[in-house]
Amino acid sequence: MNMLSRHEWRGTRRQFLGQGAGLGVAALASLINPGVFANSAAGSGSVVLPRAKRIIYLFMHGGPPQMELFDHKPGLDQKRGSELPASVRGRQRLTGMTSGQKNFPVVPSSFRFERHGQSGASISELMPGLAGVADDLCFIKSMHTEAINHDPAVTYLQTGHQQPGRPSFGAWASYGLGSENQDLPAFVVLLSNGSASRPTDPLHARLWGSGFLPSNHQGVKFRSGNEPVLYLSNPPGIDAASRRRMIEGLSALNRKHFQSFGDPEIITRTSQFELASRMQMSVPELTDLSKESDDVFNLYGPDAKKPGSFARNCILARRLAERGVRFIQLYHRGWDQHYNLPTDLRLQCRDVDQPCAALVRDLKRRGLLEDTLIVWAGEFGRTIYSQGNLESNNYGRDHHGGCFTIWLAGGGIKPGISYGLTDEYSFNVAENGVHVHDLNATLLNRLGIDHEKLTFKYQGRNYRLTDVHGSVVDGLLV
Repeated sequence: MNMLSRHEWRGTRRQFLGQGAGLGVAALASLINPGVFANSAAGSGSVVLPRAKRIIYLFMHGGPPQMELFDHKPGLDQKRGSELPASVRGRQRLTGMTSGQKNFPVVPSSFRFERHGQSGASISELMPGLAGVADDLCFIKSMHTEAINHDPAVTYLQTGHQQPGRPSFGAWASYGLGSENQDLPAFVVLLSNGSASRPTDPLHARLWGSGFLPSNHQGVKFRSGNEPVLYLSNPPGIDAASRRRMIEGLSALNRKHFQSFGDPEIITRTSQFELASRMQMSVPELTDLSKESDDVFNLYGPDAKKPGSFARNCILARRLAERGVRFIQLYHRGWDQHYNLPTDLRLQCRDVDQPCAALVRDLKRRGLLEDTLIVWAGEFGRTIYSQGNLESNNYGRDHHGGCFTIWLAGGGIKPGISYGLTDEYSFNVAENGVHVHDLNATLLNRLGIDHEKLTFKYQGRNYRLTDVHGSVVDGLLV
């Protein structure tokens, strides 16, 4: 075999692996027509009607304590300092931070609860803003997960697997539905730090990565500085015309390379260069809030004009939703209250309460809440027992996956309800448990996707966000 024949044989084999096996065709088709899976994701014989066009995911990184915010347990007031019964604790896993404790003293919430709205939702005094929109919210009080440490728990909720390497929810949404705006990414990520003075847990970029999906489906992180997206602006000496000629030349070379080797990632890179060029115009307009009214800033609260704040990110989330971005992920860090919970939790809630309520109100008055699904969640909850010594006015709580509370709003979700129950200690699910996979299956359903049909073949197996598990929770759906 001469060198030319060997090269042609190698190229043909690569083309077979990249295209004949289906991966290249799927990836290339999704780049040529980003909405190619929008009507086929449910598969033949199964049609799921979309109620939401997009998701805004408000992720409270660290694990908010459910019994302090939304899962009121007034019966525990008389049990402060008593030992958590072994029958309640059962065989649930404990973290290394409390597994060596000799005692597990019960500590009830130190905050007042009241019922709000026609729904009568019981909400902590720490969330007065959310109390004002209680009838728009759907509380799930029976969430549960197997993970008890931050990294595997966040990875599990965001990718459907505790180990890294799988595509994130946003990447699956981009892959399945494409983008409504060709000048912005389908998946955008915004980060903010909480006011609680504690070490910030790391957030790895793989949490918004594309895993084994084509790389154009990964999330694009927006920063809070003068350059929201790194390397988007032209360097000194390069004008728009020069950049355009550079991209056109590179695209021509990539097309020739693709014709030789058939690697779909070549086309992906080309499409990303083209998107970056368009984003040079769209991103500055998006992130310029100078035309927002004082009414908007007042609605979102005193931090709304502060770069990088959760409040400002909520305004950006609404602007991204208006522009057709498919999946908008906000991370707010600082919810890991192992100690100083009464003071630190108050600070965290002050960061997010008014902006979250404002986002619900703002989307609703603009007619966007109907087709925008808001998710507010952490990776797990907290223990009803105190971590370490229980003091008269201070305590902390450890991680707890046995039960936790999240809320949803808009996008075809029933408003003004609470779903699921926990036991009297807010330690175990008592009724209508919702697992991580069930939640993700339900969210995909609202996007018009059958979670069992949205798959990608990788290393000989069809993978999906919900792995081989999950059921749509019909009780949450309109």
